[in-house]
Amino acid sequence: MATLKRNQTGDKQFAVAYTIVPKDLAGHLFEVSLTVQHPDPAGQVLSLPVWIPGSYMVREFARNIIRIEARSGGKKIALKKLSKTSWKAAACKEALEVRYEVYAWDLSVRAAHLDQSHAFFNGTSVFLCAEGKEREAHVVDIQRAPDAACKTWRVATSLPELKAKRYGFGTYIAADYDELVDHPVEMGDFAIASFDACGIPHDFVITGRVPNMDMDRMVADVKKICETQIAFFEPKTRKAPMDRYVFMTMVVGEGYGGLEHRASTALICNRNDIPVKHNPEMSEGYKAFLGLCSHEYFHTWNVKRIKPAVFADYDLRQESYTSLLWLFEGFTSYYDDLMLVRSGLIDEAAYLKLVSKTINGVLRGSGRLKQSVADSSFDAWTKYYRQDENSPNAIVSYYTKGSLVALGLDLTIRAETAGKKSLDDVMRALWQRYGRDFYTLTAEGKQQGLPEQAFAEIAEEVTGVDLRKFLSKHVYGTEDVPLAKLYAPFGVTLDVPVPVKAGLGVRVVKDGNDCKIASAFEGRTAHLAGLSALDILVAINGLRVTAADAADGLNSQLARYRVGETVEIHAFRRDELIVVKATLQADDVPAQQLRLLDGGKAALQTHRPTFRKAGKR
Repeated sequence: MATLKRNQTGDKQFAVAYTIVPKDLAGHLFEVSLTVQHPDPAGQVLSLPVWIPGSYMVREFARNIIRIEARSGGKKIALKKLSKTSWKAAACKEALEVRYEVYAWDLSVRAAHLDQSHAFFNGTSVFLCAEGKEREAHVVDIQRAPDAACKTWRVATSLPELKAKRYGFGTYIAADYDELVDHPVEMGDFAIASFDACGIPHDFVITGRVPNMDMDRMVADVKKICETQIAFFEPKTRKAPMDRYVFMTMVVGEGYGGLEHRASTALICNRNDIPVKHNPEMSEGYKAFLGLCSHEYFHTWNVKRIKPAVFADYDLRQESYTSLLWLFEGFTSYYDDLMLVRSGLIDEAAYLKLVSKTINGVLRGSGRLKQSVADSSFDAWTKYYRQDENSPNAIVSYYTKGSLVALGLDLTIRAETAGKKSLDDVMRALWQRYGRDFYTLTAEGKQQGLPEQAFAEIAEEVTGVDLRKFLSKHVYGTEDVPLAKLYAPFGVTLDVPVPVKAGLGVRVVKDGNDCKIASAFEGRTAHLAGLSALDILVAINGLRVTAADAADGLNSQLARYRVGETVEIHAFRRDELIVVKATLQADDVPAQQLRLLDGGKAALQTHRPTFRKAGKR
């Protein structure tokens, strides 16, 4: 292996010190050096996490370690592999140094990616944990790649600097291993803009080619979101829970996602979602991007500090089960759009349109009638994060239905208390009891987190409303949230149009020039006719079905038929042609729409108190 420069940490010796450098841009390899000053006398055990907080799936990051060796006192020592993710170094009296290479070619927010354009990593993908030393201070020396293409690269991270200038290469420090891996790092020639939100510096970093990007507009809009959320949790002090925050955004041709961290977020978005200079339009893509920023920023409080008890001290070596993701992800999904309207970025009509889309998405899948959001939370590791073609018929999303649960709870509390209390009060109580001092108490060895069954008791204590029956039906049971009934007192109606178009009851996707069934919804036309997911549609009544029909949702073909008519469908299953007769049912795509009644505007504003005031800051 190549020799890395020594850690630039000055005279002080840290218990655990790392050096990381992009070694081979074209080969996508990071080289990492780990030094343990006082290794375990019985032999130091080293391990790499199998999952990253916020993404509940075992990802086996250790599979990307290509080469690894250990030395002590200038001599090579034995390194025995104990499991798929752990190694044990032979006993040594002097400092232990372990060097290894990590393959980084995962262009997502969850892992690590390296090429000639940039470098990105999460600590869970690259930093071996020295077991038994997790609570001690960790330092990392982030070094510039020797490649000439990297001469102008900078560093973006929320890690505190030790001997590095802001945006510069050098050493950064963390109080413990958990903090070390909770600050992702971006290196490259990124665009950057800074702003203050309630006195706290924020950086907005964009990696990727974006012609005529309107950075000023993004900064102004995201600043409103940040200040609205800070004021939401701390209405009196407007004090943020971090000293600095970084939005790291990777812009690609097609992509969408985000992952929260305690003082930053890693985002990925479609290039067309980024606003263009001199075009004030609020496109659907840009609205979705702002919603993503709002969602991940809200996690600064809800998930990163208010946590399920099982997450108060992460065990990254194996799955950690909780039935509360409906609260932590679902409530965040409710408030992300709500914060857009409270900050004044979208109006009430646009907000109701977003909620309507969520309602229709939840109603589309029959899995919601089979799996509760509490069970969906617990089974995230094996079901939600490992979806297949039958998932719409088998599972429910704790994100989307969880957001409707939050909406239902909010409306219920407001109605029962005549508008004196709301879900806002419950969230602030959770923040005060479990979140505000989380890292202080953790440092003192007093981990805290929300117990699995504590929400109902806390909510009743804060609001005076007994929500146990609601939770039994809609969280631990599978009943739909009765939003039409709950919204009625607030001057909002839920219109349910009568379907008149014929449909196959499938979700289709392009597969080359073919139209492939991605999911066949249970009890609908295709399923009853004998068609299945992964079948390639060839023809309907002798007329060819193409990839263009997938893009159009088969509307152009089916528009010529009425509900109740029978059609002949040719399809390929694997390489065998099948022919079925299908009696067309009404299009099963829900199209429910929330609408303000005359005189309902004031009531709706009551449903979202003070959002106009927050938007003026």
